[in-house]
Amino acid sequence: MRFLIVRTDIRAVADDDLVAAWAEGQRLRDEKTTPEPRRQTVRADDRDAALLLARALSSSVGAVRSGRQRVKVVRLAEPVPGRRHRRT
Repeated sequence: MRFLIVRTDIRAVADDDLVAAWAEGQRLRDEKTTPEPRRQTVRADDRDAALLLARALSSSVGAVRSGRQRVKVVRLAEPVPGRRHRRT
């Protein structure tokens, strides 16, 4: 299984938007429609390596420690045998 470790900026949210989303039962942030801006991405081939890298980023980057950025671990699909990997 492959994993992607992503360090992103956290978007600021106005208090009024937070209260409205909570009252209406809606999501405040939807990563599928408006993802947070990426700062850094790293790929890992197994879960243990991904968690180790995420922990290292979380403890070594001041912006993550102060709450301005976050680190996410995303599981990617297994590659299909016989299919070429396309790099972008």
